[in-house]
Formats: sequence, C-alpha cells, structure tokens
Amino acid sequence: MTRRRMLTLGAASAALLLAGDRVTGAPASPRRPLARGRAVIPPANTSPSPTPRPTLKPRPPTPTPVPRRKEAVHKVHDILPDAPPNAIALTIDDGPHPEWTPKMLDVLAEHDVKATFSLIGIQVKEYPKLAQRIVAAGHQLCNHTMNHPLWIAEMSSHKVDKEITEAHERIADATGVAPRFFRSPGGAWSRAVFGSAARHGMVPIDWDIDPRDWARPGTAHIRRSMLAAKGGDILLCHDGGGDRSETIKALRKVLPKLQARGLSFVQL
Repeated sequence: MTRRRMLTLGAASAALLLAGDRVTGAPASPRRPLARGRAVIPPANTSPSPTPRPTLKPRPPTPTPVPRRKEAVHKVHDILPDAPPNAIALTIDDGPHPEWTPKMLDVLAEHDVKATFSLIGIQVKEYPKLAQRIVAAGHQLCNHTMNHPLWIAEMSSHKVDKEITEAHERIADATGVAPRFFRSPGGAWSRAVFGSAARHGMVPIDWDIDPRDWARPGTAHIRRSMLAAKGGDILLCHDGGGDRSETIKALRKVLPKLQARGLSFVQL
C-alpha cells in the first residue's frame, strides 16, 4: 500500500469516529475519573435536616376578669377565708435577681416555707430561668409591673395597662403560669391600677408587716419588724432592687422563730 493510500484511509477513519461521537452524544474528550469512594447515585433524600425548634412553655389561657376592688387586700383571710387563725403569708418583691433570688429560694426551702414572688417584667425578661425555678419550687407568682414605676398611680390608664399587660405576658411566656395577684410598686393605687389588675384576673395585694429591708436598715431592724407578725398578716421582703444580704441573714433567724411561736406560713 502506498503512503498516499495509508494517509487517505487514516483520515477517513478519524472522520467516522467524529461522526459517531456526534450521533451518540458521546463527548469528544474523555471524562475525568470519579474520585475513589464518591457516590455515583445521589441519596434518596438530600434535603438538610430541619433545625430543632426551642421548647417553649405552654401559654396559659386568657385570664378571666375579676371584680374590680376599691382597695388592696392585706390580710391572709381575705384571700383564704378557711386558713387557720395562725396563718401568715410571706411575699418577696422586685426579682428575680441572679444573686439574691437563688439564696432566697435556698432559705425558704431550708424552712419549708412557700412564698409569693412579686416579679418585675424586665427582670423576668433578663432572667427567665430564675422565674421558672421559682415556679418549679412551688411558689406563687404576682405581677409587679414591667418596669416598677413608683409613680404608677399618677399615670394614664393607657400607660398603666401597658405596664401591667407587658409584665403579665412576659411572666406567662417565661413560666407558663399567669399570675393570680398584682402588687403595685410602692403600694401606690389608683382607679386605673385596680381596673387593669381586675381585667387580667388578678387580686391586688398589699402587706401588714414592712421591715423596709429595701433601705438596708440593718439585719437587727429587719428581724425585729418581722417578729412583730401575728396571725393573718402578710409580710413583705425583697430579693431584688439592690444588696439583699441583710434580708437573707434576717430571714434565716426569723422564719424558724415565727414557726416556733406557732405561726404557720401559707401560700396565697
């Protein structure tokens, strides 16, 4: 075979190969080999796993309104008419606080006392786990407004309702419990305050024994004031709003002494 003949046959063969590639759709250049161990067939479900949603406390039902009062309750038997004559109640205001609320809970647990915690909404927003711990320990909750405005009695009905509603929702969202009671900051009351509390199904409460522990008058003064309690009284202390070390020290002495006198702590 002549050289010219060989070149002609080679060119014809190359043309046939290229035509076959166009007919079958095969690529003109070879594919890169797959990496070892790489799956050729994709898995049946390639969608990413959904991100788990955080567990939220169940929202309590909308509270049933109660009759509006003209004054706040300050006696145990006005709330618990069947309580024994020697019954007293302890209320703790202005928390939750990251340092003092846990210490308060420890003291109460040590002496098997159930109290009512008046919670400030902005504090609950900051420390929701502490609010949950209060409920888990079996204590009662009380709405103490969102921001603790001492001038609440001078505020408009709209602003009063905003303070109370925001705190009510914040407490309920954090704990799953709607407060049954409302305490006005500084014991300041008005028609608007009583009305809003009633619309939210809360009983307004005051106190009989106020040791003014918020002012840090000294452990001895707090102790003497609280030891003046008698059957039916509602006692006031604080776990927020400042240094409550005097309050904690006083309660360690006061609680067992009141119990030794035959007084019985009841939960409102």
